[in-house]
Amino acid sequence: MAGKPLEGQVALVTGAAKRIGRSIALRLAADGADVVVNYMSSKPDAESVVREIQASGRRGMAIQGDVAQRKDVENIFASIEVEFRRLDILVNNAGMFFAAKFEELTEEQWDRILNTNLKSQFLCAQAAVPIMKRQKRGCIVNISSLGGILAWPAFTHYCVSKAGVIMLTRCLARGLGPEIRVNSVAPGTIQFPDEAPDEDYIQRVPLHRVGTGDDIAGAVAYLATADFVTGQVIAVDGGRVLV
Repeated sequence: MAGKPLEGQVALVTGAAKRIGRSIALRLAADGADVVVNYMSSKPDAESVVREIQASGRRGMAIQGDVAQRKDVENIFASIEVEFRRLDILVNNAGMFFAAKFEELTEEQWDRILNTNLKSQFLCAQAAVPIMKRQKRGCIVNISSLGGILAWPAFTHYCVSKAGVIMLTRCLARGLGPEIRVNSVAPGTIQFPDEAPDEDYIQRVPLHRVGTGDDIAGAVAYLATADFVTGQVIAVDGGRVLV
């Protein structure tokens, strides 16, 4: 483990049982961190991620909880305090994505996506700050989206939630420095092996491919160690933001 950039650090990744969250959790463990895998309902998948983390020689722990609910967030962070007594990296990854015509968008749908994508990040950051300030160091990475930068009318509710994540990132970066750095990664289209490739996206973007979970995990790993970077939004999108 000698020489690994995150050795001795503890990370929490929300929504880490599957997809991008899983990729991030495994990358942080590969870089030397002990990793807490938060999940809401995918217990078998979360336990599988923990086994992979442990197989790499790091400590892993799965914690169930809805990070859009304050009580659940309090329980998650209390468990981390008991088990690890520290938290160096918070990755706010839990999120939701679905289309809805604006004229037909319900109040329940609006609240659900704002709670899942934005309120959860507020609650987790607020819970992490006292721990990180006590340590006099910490790093928060908020997963946003190109939808927080570009206007997608079929996803107005989603775009608003992710634009909120970007502004939350900037406000926290100003308010929590110098002890705590806060940045965001804005993924473009990310696809996994069991999914058909988005050919329109592939043809449109300069790099002519979709992204992978590892692409996002690499950006998070960079921000976890970039000690002179805060308040930034890194678009990991193959150049989609340009076209």
